[in-house]
Amino acid sequence: MTFDELAEYQRDLKTLLKKYRTLNDDLSVVKKVLEIFPDERPPFSFRIDNLALESCIIKVRKIACKALKGRGVNSGLRLVYAYFAEEQRITFIELYHKNEKENEDRERILKYFGK
Repeated sequence: MTFDELAEYQRDLKTLLKKYRTLNDDLSVVKKVLEIFPDERPPFSFRIDNLALESCIIKVRKIACKALKGRGVNSGLRLVYAYFAEEQRITFIELYHKNEKENEDRERILKYFGK
């Protein structure tokens, strides 16, 4: 499995790293899980439908973040990625905290993965 990142995702990560110092370690755990289970796994992750896309866009709702002590997987961090099964590739699209943003950036998704 190969992992790519959009430039916007890298900016999201850089911003969140200022608040959550353990985020790089937490995301390495997420990557290990995605190598084994890259597709959706309710209730932890689900497909974002109704976008009319060719690729599979998945949103991870439950990411354990050590910097948010006492909250475990209910940290509020959200990760959006595109999964390309044939190529065994995942592209990270967006990372955000649910208190800062209500939903994923659908314009960003359509910009890179729309028809």
